[in-house]
Amino acid sequence: MKAIDQRLTLDEIDLSSLEFWTLPLDLREGALKTLREIRPISHYEDPPWAFLDHDEGGFWVVTKHKDVMTVSRDPKTYSSARGAVSVVDLPTEFLEFFGSMINTDDPRHGHLRRVVSRAFTPKRLAQIEGRIEALAHELIQQAVSENELDFAVKVASELPLRVICEMMGVPEDHAHFVLERSNIILGALDPEYVDPETSIDGAILNAAIELVSLMNEIGEERVDVPRDDVTSALVNASVDGESLSPSELASFFILLVVAGNETTRNAISWGMVALDEFQDQREILRSNLTHYLPTAVEEIVRWASPVMFMRRTTTRSTEISGVKLEAGEKVLLLYGSANRDEEVFEDPYGFRVDRANNDHLGFGGYGPHFCLGAHLARRELAALFREVMTYMPNYRITAEPERLRSNFINGIKHLMVSADGR
Repeated sequence: MKAIDQRLTLDEIDLSSLEFWTLPLDLREGALKTLREIRPISHYEDPPWAFLDHDEGGFWVVTKHKDVMTVSRDPKTYSSARGAVSVVDLPTEFLEFFGSMINTDDPRHGHLRRVVSRAFTPKRLAQIEGRIEALAHELIQQAVSENELDFAVKVASELPLRVICEMMGVPEDHAHFVLERSNIILGALDPEYVDPETSIDGAILNAAIELVSLMNEIGEERVDVPRDDVTSALVNASVDGESLSPSELASFFILLVVAGNETTRNAISWGMVALDEFQDQREILRSNLTHYLPTAVEEIVRWASPVMFMRRTTTRSTEISGVKLEAGEKVLLLYGSANRDEEVFEDPYGFRVDRANNDHLGFGGYGPHFCLGAHLARRELAALFREVMTYMPNYRITAEPERLRSNFINGIKHLMVSADGR
């Protein structure tokens, strides 16, 4: 995307409409630029989707980098406990299933994060990194042998899915069961994953219940017979005499397989798109992989911004960039918009593998909820694109990427690629 289109007026920009998020990228990005320039803190009515049976008072949207950072670093004023991944307040049962760390504040958030961190020891991370490199090589060799393939399905989704399942000790024959449930949870507004005639909230909840059931079964086995996997470490980890309860373990599993899989696979797909569109940057990357790959990975995350927003709820009256908010207001942090902020990024719509001082918010703002899996995602992206640049350096995208219908995940469902570029 080398140009944007700012034809939409402020009155025509409606972020509560799902149709806005399905606009052509140049038009969507142009609208967000208009908001940053004229109305960086804007208000919209609640979307007419699932879970709503009354007017909840609408929501505020934060579009500029500095304001997203301000909110992210002030969890006492901007709470995650009433739901971080939905524009509207979720039912209690949803918060229980999807609670984990992402929907909590301290002290529970800190406790959960400390327990989970104990499972990711240097030794275990080293083992995981070895498997990432091996899986990336295997998947790209398969792509080269097929030549014409749906890269989003056969490579981008496979790498993080298989890594996470191996980490958690999920049997290999259950991996695609996990992927299908993940697609339902984050793609429920897309008819490819949930029939429009089906209850959206029911489909999401059923998918979560099935994942919880799988994790409970694995967790119970690991208590009696521990193995060398993260689940065994989590069920036996203890911080201040406390470990994860079965419900907390299941909730973390949902967070890991849904967030860890979906975000990384979409970053991979958007990275392939960017390197196809900006051929000069591909040549720079190829010229010295060791030197440019670390900055290229950061630029891919900025460019992709796989999670489009997270939500906070104000706990008290406050003010941000001159706009007064009362207690109980819903506030959406638009990471994709912040990652195109002209005040922070030179040539924000360009893709530059050598971009220095890339202060992107692709892993969330730099606060207590900064992505716990950022290191893992970086390793997966680096391993995958090293293989792509080595074994299919002349690849071409042969059809328009098919985007996910979502206001939450900036996703690509299908991406047709010719490995040899023909």
